[in-house]
Amino acid sequence: MALTSTRDAVVRTRNHRFSLAVLFVGIACGGVLAASDSSASQKDGERTLEEGRTLLDANILNAARNFFAQCTQQDPKSATCFFDLARTEFYLVKAEDIAKHTDASRKMLDNAVGDAQKAVALNDRSADAHALLADLYGAKITGMMSGMKYGPKAGAETQRALQLDPHDALAYAVQGRKYYYTPSAFGGDIDKAIESFKRAVALDPHSDEDFAWLAKAYRKKGDAAHEKEAIAQALSLNSRSVFAQRVQTGLE
Repeated sequence: MALTSTRDAVVRTRNHRFSLAVLFVGIACGGVLAASDSSASQKDGERTLEEGRTLLDANILNAARNFFAQCTQQDPKSATCFFDLARTEFYLVKAEDIAKHTDASRKMLDNAVGDAQKAVALNDRSADAHALLADLYGAKITGMMSGMKYGPKAGAETQRALQLDPHDALAYAVQGRKYYYTPSAFGGDIDKAIESFKRAVALDPHSDEDFAWLAKAYRKKGDAAHEKEAIAQALSLNSRSVFAQRVQTGLE
């Protein structure tokens, strides 16, 4: 009787250990699956963002925004999620501008600034996050007063980005836009804008967007030959790019 009880106890112990092992494996596998699902969602969001960026389609961009908003909710300490969310919102600003939805554009720009600030706060070492925030501050400038408020902020964020990574293509593109839009009396310089955009495309030769900006700068300078070369390169990289098409037709 005692032997039987002992044997039963051993069996129960083994069964208990087996059950715990199954439980832990299940939890581990669940974590792996959750991480895989999260990674898949992130990639889905990035693909959707790229399509929305190419077409400047508000519906597609809003779908991407939903991906990244969910990402920030699931992982509120992810600088990457907030960075991608801010990027998406910035392209939505452009889409709303094209549609002449001024109020929606302004609201989305404020959202983008806030999310980029969160990305920087979560990862102060990200050159791209600082560059994006600089670009957003620059977009907030609509006149002298806003220029006085946001100009220094944009400049500081651009410098921080370049300090962190002297080879950051986005930082040079942002710097180019600063020189492009700023009046010459306040430091604007079309030649410096061209040099900045040229540096950006040298660092990222697959960026159709930066080549389109380079074309815009050449047009502003009055250099038609180089403008034609730059926009041809942009469209060869991405023939569906609405931004590049708008630059080519003079809408931008």
